[in-house]
Amino acid sequence: MIPDLEIPLLRTFIAVIDTGSITLAGRQVGRTQPAVTHQMHRLEKALGKPLFESDRRHLTLTPEGEMLLAYARKLLGLNDEIRDRFRTPNITGHVRLGIPDLYAAFLLPVVLAGFARAYPQVEIEMRCSRSIHLSAALERDEIDIALITRQSDSGSGVIIREEPLIWVAARDVPVETRPTLPLALLPAGSLYRQHALEALGRAGRPWAITAISDSIAGLQAAVYAGLAVSIFPLCALTPHVRRLGEKEGLPTLPALEIMLQRRSSEVAPAVDRLAEYIMTELSNTLD
Repeated sequence: MIPDLEIPLLRTFIAVIDTGSITLAGRQVGRTQPAVTHQMHRLEKALGKPLFESDRRHLTLTPEGEMLLAYARKLLGLNDEIRDRFRTPNITGHVRLGIPDLYAAFLLPVVLAGFARAYPQVEIEMRCSRSIHLSAALERDEIDIALITRQSDSGSGVIIREEPLIWVAARDVPVETRPTLPLALLPAGSLYRQHALEALGRAGRPWAITAISDSIAGLQAAVYAGLAVSIFPLCALTPHVRRLGEKEGLPTLPALEIMLQRRSSEVAPAVDRLAEYIMTELSNTLD
């Protein structure tokens, strides 16, 4: 007889499919790569069916795996909705949240989906901009919460996450083999840009900036088209790009610190609750 399925196993299974990577799934659910692999073996053993094709490097689902995925999403959605509804009080209000578009695209969707289930009467207004502009907006009381990349002049706040920086390039274009490395970067003043150029300078690698964009969409376009190499946080790694490193002659990059700042003046309970929810869901510094 098939035993009752464990919610954590289904959560990891969905994370593997959504990220396309055992490693990225592990980061999402807070487990190591071997632990994720072990969970997938346990799930297959419980069901008595293989869920992935034999070539696991590409993580292709079997027909049984496709069937399970549909059920797993429904079951996990109901589980999370029940959990969130019973653990939260009735809070209403309006929150102005500032966040760089890169974090908004890759870190925030799951967080906001969970928060919306838990607090359906809280309205969130989002402003996407670079961290330096968000800190200034917070000082002018134009936003209530800022989730930013910490810099030397960022002011006070709570560091909630460390995010490694990585080099990325198009999957099928060996742009990194060019004598002068073409780069797609954020504008001057960006910590991402600073770390990239400093690392290349220490390594003695010739470079040229061939694309500048204020948004992740612009950087992705340059990378996907094979025009340049760029620097992304690890959370933005997708199956559409290749991760580059020392094997390709590129230097190691440092990790960034992601900081949460709140408006200094009195705020509504909805603001505090969203700030606490983001800190809980995104934190990886206390693991």
